[in-house]
Amino acid sequence: MERFCREIYRRYRENPRPMPWRQTRDPYRILVSEIMLQQTQVSRVLVKYEQFLTAFPTIAALAAAPLPELLEVWSGLGYNRRALALKRCADQVMTDCGGHLPNSIEELESLPGIGPYTARAVGAFAFGIATPLIETNVRSVFIHFFFQGCETVTDRQIMPLVSATLDRHNPREWYYALMDYGAFLKQQYPNPSRRSRHHVQQSRFEGSNRQLRSHILQSVLAHPGITVPQLLELLACDRTALKKNLIAMSKEGFLGRSGDGFQVPHDTKKG
Repeated sequence: MERFCREIYRRYRENPRPMPWRQTRDPYRILVSEIMLQQTQVSRVLVKYEQFLTAFPTIAALAAAPLPELLEVWSGLGYNRRALALKRCADQVMTDCGGHLPNSIEELESLPGIGPYTARAVGAFAFGIATPLIETNVRSVFIHFFFQGCETVTDRQIMPLVSATLDRHNPREWYYALMDYGAFLKQQYPNPSRRSRHHVQQSRFEGSNRQLRSHILQSVLAHPGITVPQLLELLACDRTALKKNLIAMSKEGFLGRSGDGFQVPHDTKKG
C-alpha cells in the first residue's frame, strides 16, 4: 500500500496535468467542472469551461439565466440533461441554501443532478472532505495495480482499497493524482476499466436517438414556435420518432408549447 501511494504521488508531482478547475476551491466552479466532465472528454470541457463561467460566473447568475441561454452556451458538450439538472440545482440552492452549496455529502446529494460520486468529488475538491469515491480513472488505477488477470471486477471489491489508501489529510491532491495516473495508464495499456463489471461502452451518437434529440433541441432554439410539420421538413426524420421525442422532452422540461408549436421555456419546471 505504501509503495502504491508513493508511486501515484511520484508520477503526479513529476507530470501534473494543469486544469483550470484545479486552481480553485470555489464549490460552484468545481461542481460545474464535475457535471461537464461526466461522459465528456477533458479536451472538450477545457474549451467550454471558461466560456460557461464567463456567461454564468456565480450560482446566482446560473439560477437567474433563462434556460434557452443556458442551452446555447452548453451546446457542444452533449447530454443536455446535465445542463438542465445543473440549472435546477442552482435554483434549489438559491431557494433552500441561501445561495451557497452545502458542505456536507448528505446535503449535496439531496440537490438535483448531484449523485453519490459528484457529491463526494465536490466534497473532496472544494471542502477537503476525505471520503472514498470511484470514477473511471480511479477505477482503472486500482484494477491495474491490484486485480491483474481478473475480469468483471466490482466497485465493491475496489472500495476497501480506495478507503485504505486515501490521503485523509489531503484528499483533493490524492484524487487528482489518482485521476492523472488513470489517464496515463490509458495511454500505455488497453483501458483497465474494461475489466470492471460496471464498464459500459458508449453507444454511437451518429444516427442515434440522442442525435435526433439534439437536432430537435437546436431547431427549437433557433426557431421558437416551430411546428411539427416544420420540424419534419427541417429534420427529414420519422414522424413517430419525432412525436415521441417531443412528448418526452416536454415532460423533462426541455420544451413547452407555443401556440401550435414548441419553444424552450425560460424556467426549468417539468411538464
